[in-house]
Amino acid sequence: MPAYKVPHIPSLEITPKSLYLKRRQFLAGAVASGLVGLTGADASAALNAKQSSYIVNDKITPKKDATTYNNYYEFGTGKEDPAQYSGNFKPMPWKIKIDGMVGKPMEVDVADLIAKMPLEERIYRFRCVEAWSMVIPWTGFMLSDLLKQAEPLGSAKYVAFQTALRPEEMPGVAYAVLDWPYKEGLRLDEAMHPLTIMAVGMYGDLLPNQNGAPIRLVVPWKYGFKNVKSIDRITLTDQQPVTAWNMAAPDEYGFYSNVNPERDHPRWSQASERVLGQGGGGFFGGATRRDTEKFNGYGEEVASLYTGMDLIANY
Repeated sequence: MPAYKVPHIPSLEITPKSLYLKRRQFLAGAVASGLVGLTGADASAALNAKQSSYIVNDKITPKKDATTYNNYYEFGTGKEDPAQYSGNFKPMPWKIKIDGMVGKPMEVDVADLIAKMPLEERIYRFRCVEAWSMVIPWTGFMLSDLLKQAEPLGSAKYVAFQTALRPEEMPGVAYAVLDWPYKEGLRLDEAMHPLTIMAVGMYGDLLPNQNGAPIRLVVPWKYGFKNVKSIDRITLTDQQPVTAWNMAAPDEYGFYSNVNPERDHPRWSQASERVLGQGGGGFFGGATRRDTEKFNGYGEEVASLYTGMDLIANY
């Protein structure tokens, strides 16, 4: 059983103090339950996907870094916790319920989606609200292709997403860090945008547990916490969905959460970002720093979605 390693960056600097303190409580519970030392699930199955034209020319973050530095509080609030404590999570078999304002409510099997949907590899920038970023090759399909199968009603305006809640497999949900299960949402036009994908893999393989296996949302112009992981329910609605972080801290996390260097988070300037996994001096110490681009550099594709909106007020 490996000993817990102290993070290179103190958690207090990158996590709200209340969560930092709860992390200590979580670690104590994890040790007591024998969960310390569990490794991530086997994600060795290669995916057959075509290369998409949706790529950026930035240097891709090393896979090791992208799979060991994660926010996934269902497995703990430390960046290393998801990789270390998600070994008991069982991503297959897995079904997603699609309901609400649709003509054809359905339950879809993720294995069928992987086999039948047109998978693409897309290289997207990933920007965390904590002012760090990565560049990740995702494998997935457009969310719009899935939603169309359920035939959204004309009255539907929003899409609500929900992460699975499995206390036996997710040790972090034993602690009231957030109002579980994790919830997120998009406007319907955001969900139907071609850049919005459901990812089933990264770096050519199936998603590791710590990165949201077996299926997650990827919306590259929004902060990372909007990219809800391990989705088991999608509901179309005419009401703006409640979201986990907005409920926890509404002054810090808005519904839209588009990457915007002009609108700082109360605790992190959004003007620039640390590009993790690049530069000399190791993963953290030598990380390259770059100016943050509005909409994470995807403004040409998505800015028209917000024409006339005050993006400072609608953060």
